[in-house]
Amino acid sequence: MIRTALTALLVLATASLALAAGPADEIIAAEKAWAKAVTSLDYAALEKILSPELIYAHSTGVIESKNQYLGKLKAGTQKYDVIDHQKTTVRPFGDAVVAHSILVMQGTSATGPFDHKLMMMHLWVKKNGQWQLAAHQTTRLTE
Repeated sequence: MIRTALTALLVLATASLALAAGPADEIIAAEKAWAKAVTSLDYAALEKILSPELIYAHSTGVIESKNQYLGKLKAGTQKYDVIDHQKTTVRPFGDAVVAHSILVMQGTSATGPFDHKLMMMHLWVKKNGQWQLAAHQTTRLTE
């Protein structure tokens, strides 16, 4: 009897944790996966993470498509050494989620090295059961 009660309690606790690990936790994991794929130049991962309809707006005002952005990474004209999320707020809207972050990005662009504190907005959309990055916008912070 006690074993059955403990098993039932364990099942309920596990189910509660699974429900609590909703879109916010999934998006935090997606943000980390995106940062890791970008800094390690994992193009296979980026192909899955980035939506075909991606709008990628840099803090410089340059706006790129998925193919343009990946092309810069592959050509080496854009390289990220560090993407450090310092704070992220997640707001779900059905099959879309907005993630707002304060972060540090370090790397090299066509104009030279950069080390910026940024405010970043990501729009994630769920397609075929997987979160994909549909829009990226950064704004440089002066602190």
